[in-house]
Amino acid sequence: MAYDSIPARFLAQGTQRPEAPAYFVKVDGAWRATRWRDHVSETRLVARALIAEGVGPGKTVGILGFNRPEWVAMATATLLTGGAPAGIYTTCSADEVLYILAHAEALVVLVEDAGQWEKVRAVRDRLPSLQRVVLMKGAAPIDDPMVMTWQAFVSSGEATDGAEVDRRVAAIEPAGLSTLIYTSGTTGPPKGVMLSHENIAWTARAAGVLVNGQAGQVMLSYLPLSHIAEQMFSIHGAVTLGLTIYFAESLERVPDNLREAQPDIFFGVPRIWEKFYAVANSKLKDTTGAKAAIVRWARGVALDVHSRRDRGEAVPVWLDVQYRLADKFFYSKFKQAVGLARAKMCVSGAAPVGRDVLEFFTSLDLPVREVYGQSEDTGPTSFNLPGETRLGTVGKPIAGVTVKIAEDGEILVKGPNVFMGYFKDPEATAAALQDGWLLSGDLGRLDADGFVVITGRKKEILITSGGKNITPKNIEEDLKRHDLIGEVVVIGDRRPYLTALLVLRPEGLARWAKANGGDAAALAATAHDDAAVRAELQRAVDDVNSRLARVETIKRFTVLPRPLDIEHGELTPTLKIKRSIVYKRWSETIDAMYAEKS
Repeated sequence: MAYDSIPARFLAQGTQRPEAPAYFVKVDGAWRATRWRDHVSETRLVARALIAEGVGPGKTVGILGFNRPEWVAMATATLLTGGAPAGIYTTCSADEVLYILAHAEALVVLVEDAGQWEKVRAVRDRLPSLQRVVLMKGAAPIDDPMVMTWQAFVSSGEATDGAEVDRRVAAIEPAGLSTLIYTSGTTGPPKGVMLSHENIAWTARAAGVLVNGQAGQVMLSYLPLSHIAEQMFSIHGAVTLGLTIYFAESLERVPDNLREAQPDIFFGVPRIWEKFYAVANSKLKDTTGAKAAIVRWARGVALDVHSRRDRGEAVPVWLDVQYRLADKFFYSKFKQAVGLARAKMCVSGAAPVGRDVLEFFTSLDLPVREVYGQSEDTGPTSFNLPGETRLGTVGKPIAGVTVKIAEDGEILVKGPNVFMGYFKDPEATAAALQDGWLLSGDLGRLDADGFVVITGRKKEILITSGGKNITPKNIEEDLKRHDLIGEVVVIGDRRPYLTALLVLRPEGLARWAKANGGDAAALAATAHDDAAVRAELQRAVDDVNSRLARVETIKRFTVLPRPLDIEHGELTPTLKIKRSIVYKRWSETIDAMYAEKS
């Protein structure tokens, strides 16, 4: 009997649920479904075409484009051949594309359009392994012998015996390489995380249990498919559970697509939840009179209900009656308006999210469950389960995974989800895997009940010139609780004291300007230099400093004139801060804070 791999589960969906919708895409303004039978049929042809190109065990295929059915079909087809897909973020430069394709030695690369093809074209002379470029549907044809349209490539698969796909799937071994996840490079060039077939098959089952996934449930695919979290839901989870995926038209269209799809499960990185929070909080603050009173009452009821549920307690009848009334008059209307009317599970992951954001959504009857993990353990380490959630933690280790804390505070992880190692990098592998334990790079502790508490990143510890070790994460998160502050980078490594770079939150600035009788539009361009804004920020910094040890306090700060962004290299594609780039790009600004007299 063949191993219960993701490829085997994928083929099974085509026979067990042939008429059920596998995914939806928007065409000419209408959502159109593709059945599992047709999805499997096309993907098998893609696999046959890849086999003709030499793709198989030990070989790789690159994918460069936004979330589309072709992305999933190419990745899954590569798995069917026994090969390994390697996703590339759409924001990557030509040099970054070169690095990943060369490092992976990709034989084939799928690109979204002419713009992404141009990145490959510019470096293909340095890619000796690359022999085929495939365009996604709808892309304008490219007059180049290396390039094929999607339709032509799929059709070329007919020349390869279909039985070869079944033989390849039957030959898959649990320990075999299935996928390369290239890290987004917060501390240097991306590393190729090697995930085995067991890693993704086991984790997909575990993730299904965590979110109580059921066949036919809907998800919206919009976060980068190069990231393990989106792959786990849009590819591996969908195959394992039989989910129906709606592919977002674009990042800009996500709010509209969310309202149209009304997903049962919704995953977002903290920045997504923070944007939701900023918009929703602003609208709720504008309510007045009886409506405002209903909102306040309903939010209080939701917090009471969910705090009891999260402790595993029963909700008393008197509170349940209020909860049902609040749902009728507020929750249901709000959730329908934002696109989460059917949401049974909302999840945040990939980076820490503020407790105030979690509490806000809980008050709207939309508890967001925080998951903690990394590419190296196929996504999840711990999860705040319904009925067993503790805000301020990232939940208990998921079933089958063991967590312990090293003497220096580093979180260590062991389980079937722990990766094989880094592709072509035995030195980095040896540093990350020791005696079967994954050294996460994160600092934390286990509380008395076994919940995991993250306290910072090991590599982000600041060591002042006085020799004091300081973890900036908690200071930054505390500062971000202020409505004006959208992002914070604390500085202090090898420096005499701590300083901070602040980025204003546009929505918060607009609210502050309105409350203080100012012109929000006029203030937006000059706010970083505005004396009144700076005075308000100083009050926020003083408030945070009052709760810190003297050595941890922020002595000076600078408001940056623009947000940190991907285009300047300051954020990864998953919106994590690249501290080394920020330090370098804003070095003069940072030095100026230390040049000032005390």
